[in-house]
Amino acid sequence: MAPQSKFTSASAASGTASQFLRPIKRRTRDVEVLEALAVMIEQAGLKEGDKLPTETELAARLQVGRSTVREALKVWENLGIVERRTSAGTILAMDIVPNSVHVPVVLQFEAEGLLRTQQVRRALEKEVVHLAALHASEKDHEAIQSTLDILFEVVEKGLPWRQADANFHRAIYAASGNPLFSQLIEQVHGAFHQHYIEPFMDDSYGLPSIPLHKPLAEAVIAGDAAAAVSAMEKILDSTEQQTKELLG
Repeated sequence: MAPQSKFTSASAASGTASQFLRPIKRRTRDVEVLEALAVMIEQAGLKEGDKLPTETELAARLQVGRSTVREALKVWENLGIVERRTSAGTILAMDIVPNSVHVPVVLQFEAEGLLRTQQVRRALEKEVVHLAALHASEKDHEAIQSTLDILFEVVEKGLPWRQADANFHRAIYAASGNPLFSQLIEQVHGAFHQHYIEPFMDDSYGLPSIPLHKPLAEAVIAGDAAAAVSAMEKILDSTEQQTKELLG
């Protein structure tokens, strides 16, 4: 008899996992569904390769619509936390490894998923700043400097800065001469950014990397590709380190 695949076999625990769910009171936030599912996975002892209950069962237990469950699971799918297959259902693609009783399970999931996206982003960002330094026009230089100035001004005033940061990076993407970079990078972490949980939605997350954006802008404008890559690596290192610190 052929061995069963871990992606198609459900453990005994997964069959009763939904008993650990309770109705969601506020039904409009995907993050509440994710928090409930993370707790369910931990309490039911589900492991990598185990099947989650069906969307229908999850929705019934949480007393939310199937579309809410589906959208929430899509966030985790984009982060590589679950795999969703037509024939096999929703499969847990990573184990929970509790690092501290003080770290909520959902935060561990989100942080691990974010670290995965940062690994992919690192390769793309390094290449795009390299190309931007080589190919940026005077108009590109002006856009990069202008968006950097706005970013620093917004941060100094203590205002929400993520949009200004995105505009700065988009100016660099445009300077690379290849519009696919912008599309790929934004797809990598776009879905996660739409469903930030605390503390990732707080403006303090990523803030230590802001001063490092100035050397990046200066390197691109100066046409120094090596310095641009080095500056980008420091920005990514800063954010990655902050993510790891949240895991304890």
